[in-house]
Amino acid sequence: MVNLAPPSVLTFAGTDPSGGAGLQADILTFASIGCHPLSVVTAITAQDTVGVDGVLAMDADWVNDQARAILEDVQVSAFKLGLLGSVENIAVIAEIMADYPDIPLLIDPILTSGRGDDLSNDEMMEAMIELLFPQATLITPNSLEARRFAFGDDTDEVTLNNLDEVAARLLAMGSEYVLITGTHERTTEVTNTLYGDKKLIKAYKWERLPGSYHGSGCTLTSAIAACMAHGLSLEDAVLEAQEYTWQTLKNGFRPGMGQYIPDRLFWARDEEDTPVSGGDVSVKTH
Repeated sequence: MVNLAPPSVLTFAGTDPSGGAGLQADILTFASIGCHPLSVVTAITAQDTVGVDGVLAMDADWVNDQARAILEDVQVSAFKLGLLGSVENIAVIAEIMADYPDIPLLIDPILTSGRGDDLSNDEMMEAMIELLFPQATLITPNSLEARRFAFGDDTDEVTLNNLDEVAARLLAMGSEYVLITGTHERTTEVTNTLYGDKKLIKAYKWERLPGSYHGSGCTLTSAIAACMAHGLSLEDAVLEAQEYTWQTLKNGFRPGMGQYIPDRLFWARDEEDTPVSGGDVSVKTH
C-alpha cells in the first residue's frame, strides 16, 4: 500500500481551555494546512478569551517521556515551541531538539498573555536564549518581546525605535532567522520583518484590521511550521503563513466575552455563513 500520510508536525505547548491559543491553536492550524498534528503538553493553563488565571507546568520527566515516545514512533517534519512552562522543561526540550538537528525548529517565545499576565520569568528567558535559540531555525517574537529579549529593561528611546539593532542582537543569540511581528507598533499598516544572515531580508506589510485576537501569534508560527513541513523554503513559508493568518483574523469570531479568536477553518465555511470581524495580523495575545 502506498503511504499517503500527511507530514507530521510536533508542538510543545501549554493547553488553552478556550481553544484560542496554545496547544489547541497549534493543532487546529496544523490540520487546517494539511499536516498531522502531534503534541507534547508542557503546561496546563486556566484561561478564557479574556486572560490567563493560572499556569501549572508539567513535570520535566513527563515532557521528556511524551516527546520521546512519539519521536520513536513517528517521523516528524517540523517542530514548533510555544509556552514551555519552566526552566526544567526548557532544558529537557533543548536536549531533545539536539537529537534532531536537521528538522526545522520554529519558536514562538511567549513572555506574556495579551492581557499582560506573565507566562515566562527572567530565568526562563535566559534558558531560552542559552539553550534553544542557538538551535532554532526561526524565532517569531512580537516587537515588544523582541526588545525585551535583546535589551531586557535596559532600553532607551533610540533602541526602542531601532528594530534592526534588536534583530541583530537576536540573530547573534544563534537563531538562523528572526521574524519580528509589528502589530504592537503605532503604524497605519502592520509590518512584519524577516531577518537572517545578519541583515534584513524582507518587510511584509499588511492591512491593519481593527480589534485584537486571542492566539494569533500561535497561529502564525504554527502555520510557518506546517508550510515548511510541506517542503516550502523558509521565506516562502513565512509569506504563505502570514496570508493564512491574516485570513483567519479577518474571518475571526467571538465565542466568549473577551477577545476574538482566529477562524483557522475559514476556508471550509460558506462565505455567507462566515462571521467577519477584524483583528491585527499575528497579534500576540496568548
